Amino acid sequence: MLPILAVTGLSKEARLAAGPGVEAVGAGGSPQRLRTLLDRRREPGCRAVISFGIAGGLDPALVPGDVVIATGIVGDTGRRETDAALRDAIHSALSRADLTTLSADLAGVDAAVLSVAAKAALHGRTGAAAVDMESHVAADFAARHGLPFAAIRVVCDPADRALPAFVATALKPNGDPDIRAVVTALARRPAHLPALIRLARDSGRAFAALSRCRASLGPGLGLPDV
Repeated sequence: MLPILAVTGLSKEARLAAGPGVEAVGAGGSPQRLRTLLDRRREPGCRAVISFGIAGGLDPALVPGDVVIATGIVGDTGRRETDAALRDAIHSALSRADLTTLSADLAGVDAAVLSVAAKAALHGRTGAAAVDMESHVAADFAARHGLPFAAIRVVCDPADRALPAFVATALKPNGDPDIRAVVTALARRPAHLPALIRLARDSGRAFAALSRCRASLGPGLGLPDV
């Protein structure tokens, strides 16, 4: 049986997603690099596509660790509905976990959304609960190949928390943190240290929840034969 293709941004997300029945791909937070990576696949080589990882909160009610099971992905080209059967399977699997989950749209963007004002504007424009930089690319890939698509994203930074600008360039192409870039940025702007500490705390909560998601989903990310 063909695997599920898990599309991620960070290497830590990819390591969590990979396992029996799951192939994980990622491109270090670069939507264009991800498009190129997926376009190189002569055949899709999978039976379904899932966007898996963390996200920025847009809905002010959400806190770090809340899990969004996407009903659709809103991007520049419009909205793509996720597969109902896959959504139901994910809901069923996660109902056994000690997690706060909700069904809502995700926004997919090509540039990081860093400020509180930008998050509020995107929420108002799309109604999406959270935002990431891979789901829209993954949804487009699935649609091109006629594959069912789903997305699970865990809130990291909440809607009322801004991110330092250097976060947008603090990843290596493989999705690992670029420690040298972070240290250099902090040396230039030491005032960003408290924000980085808050982000590390939020990220810890988000990845703890994502890890519980992965354990609850099991082989093939809990998705049925499709």
